Amino acid sequence: MTSEPLKILVLSHRADVREAIITAIGRRPAADIGRVSYVEAETVADVLAEMDSGTVDLAIFDGEAQPTGGMGLARQLKNELDECPPIVVSVRRPDDKWLATWSQADAVLVHPLDPIAAAETVAEVLRNRLPATA
Repeated sequence: MTSEPLKILVLSHRADVREAIITAIGRRPAADIGRVSYVEAETVADVLAEMDSGTVDLAIFDGEAQPTGGMGLARQLKNELDECPPIVVSVRRPDDKWLATWSQADAVLVHPLDPIAAAETVAEVLRNRLPATA
């Protein structure tokens, strides 16, 4: 576990969607992960600036973000960044999970968000990113 909070980038053009994601996951998704901090992004430009900084540990994209959807952006970043952090895509319908697979997302959240499932999904993705401790 690191002393610095892990940084999670949350993209949606809607503030209420960003808030729902952050609230569902919470400040500590699992005891072994430690605390997380959030950076909210409303536009693709915001996302690109944060991703270019190299400080993002995990990104969560609203699959229905406007004008650029989170799924298309996830696929683009996965294909263009050499060291792309894990990306989780949130979708409105369970039937859209296949699109998140196409986007190369590391995991999928389905609205309405179940706080327990959302926190565990994020924790699992973060565990896979963190180096193993001896």
